[in-house]
Amino acid sequence: MRVHKLTIAAMALAAGLSLTACQNDDDGTDRGAAPPAASAASSTGGSGSTGSDQQGGTDADGKSPAGTGGGDGTTATGGSGGSGENGKVAKCRTDELEITAIDATVGGDDRGTVAVDLKNGGGRDCSLAGHAGVDLKTDSGTLSAERTGEPAPSVVLKDGERITFGITYPINNSGGSGVRITGLVVTPPDETKSVTLDWPGGATLPVTDGSGTPVQVGPLGSAGQGG
Repeated sequence: MRVHKLTIAAMALAAGLSLTACQNDDDGTDRGAAPPAASAASSTGGSGSTGSDQQGGTDADGKSPAGTGGGDGTTATGGSGGSGENGKVAKCRTDELEITAIDATVGGDDRGTVAVDLKNGGGRDCSLAGHAGVDLKTDSGTLSAERTGEPAPSVVLKDGERITFGITYPINNSGGSGVRITGLVVTPPDETKSVTLDWPGGATLPVTDGSGTPVQVGPLGSAGQGG
């Protein structure tokens, strides 16, 4: 009977050992292998890889530490830019201006005057600065007007407003046929596109050797300003 009990105890012990071995096989843990910390260190990769305890790696939640790339999704943007950014008004273009000319000679003057009117019809405010360009077409060629030398103002024309400048020229009292004027060419200040108008002043200029009174153009506002 004692032998039978010993046999049963031995079988129970063997079964217990077998069950422990099966459990070790199920969780994949080898009790005789290297410690887990050593295994984790060898799985982080070779040179160029970054471990979780180094700058530039990821934390426990898989996020990049601040300043290590990726950014926060924001981008830098510029200022408002564009026209009017620094308070300046865009210049008046030739196509935005309604340009007309009338005879403005006062009786008894020894010089004739033509007033050229620039009206802003562009639907926006615009600026003018400097002198307009003026050329007279004649039967002897083109004659460019000289500036009077007066200061040229800078003006802002609101839509629908106008400004005028004057052209002065010598009156032909010589009794001869003189130089016949066939047209007036006006180029707004700081522009290259011109308009050609009928000449409203005296029909001719006196013939001179260049020593006579020149044709002159005044600054903006020099022949009065209308509304």
